[in-house]
Amino acid sequence: MSYQLTIEPIGQTIDIEEGQTVLDACLRAGVWLPHACGHGLCATCKVQVVEGEFEHGEASPFALMDFERDERKILACCATVECDTVIEAEVDEDPDAQFIGLQDFAGRVVKADMLTPTIRGIWLEVDEPVHFQAGQYVMLKVPGVQGERAFSIGNAPGTNLVELHIRKVPGGAATTWLHDELKIGDTLEFTAPLGRFFTRKSANLPMIFLAGGSGLSSPKAMIEELFNEGCTLPMTLVQGARNEAELYYHNYFTELAAKHANFTYIPALSDADVSASWTGAKGFVHEALKAHFNNDFRGHKAYMCGPPPMIEACISTLMQGQLFERDIYTERFLTSADAEGLAKKSPLFKHV
Repeated sequence: MSYQLTIEPIGQTIDIEEGQTVLDACLRAGVWLPHACGHGLCATCKVQVVEGEFEHGEASPFALMDFERDERKILACCATVECDTVIEAEVDEDPDAQFIGLQDFAGRVVKADMLTPTIRGIWLEVDEPVHFQAGQYVMLKVPGVQGERAFSIGNAPGTNLVELHIRKVPGGAATTWLHDELKIGDTLEFTAPLGRFFTRKSANLPMIFLAGGSGLSSPKAMIEELFNEGCTLPMTLVQGARNEAELYYHNYFTELAAKHANFTYIPALSDADVSASWTGAKGFVHEALKAHFNNDFRGHKAYMCGPPPMIEACISTLMQGQLFERDIYTERFLTSADAEGLAKKSPLFKHV
């Protein structure tokens, strides 16, 4: 059985199946709702029910308090509807957003390489190109592991390949399987695209990309897409790693910088005992960023992806250099523990 779900204030009506969450129905119809954890813990997807009946699902009492339930608020990632329903959501309009409906795919592993001692690159081939915006991510099903896992897409759109950079997390069942058990020829199922991390091309401003560890995947895809489209705006990539062994795609970006005058590549190594032969920047990403721009980031758009401490340090550095929230973008994947902590405090930023 299906019902009609109307989303205000945009006035769009979509189909929603019995037992399907509000968030899933919206994303599959190409209607973006704010969301983050997907587990009913962070409260990012909170919306108001104007008409209709619903079930709250597994919404955390921290994320959706009793008085909010009495006010007919729901968490879209958990709630299901029981009849035709109208909701009111905070839907931001963004001229650069493409409204691409969520789809399910099966990809065959055609390549798998160790990019670093801890990061494995996996290339999935699908029957037809996956439509997405560079910077978005997939939700990957890992055999034998409960729950899907989020991984950013590491290549530009327009091909039948999906490139994933997967860091092995100690004790992590999903990443351990993907590193130790996955073989060429295996098939993996995934859902795509997700996320609101993409370049704001309409701004027509120089861009700064900040990456740490496997967080390089999204900036790599963004930069590739921009060059594929003939972008001539200045672009700077600051890539952080502990040591040279963990610095991947170094030759690729070095060659890209040599080929394109509008692209600057700054690799930075943070280990105290960096090899004497290393001639690049030493220190953390935010330190290399500050030094290169002389602490003045006005007139730029900044995009970052990496470990939470790197993100926080870079946001602080950018703001000290007079770049503020409207020009800073990031994608954060929240674990259940991360999301539960976020639900108990007010976020510093709305968008980053």
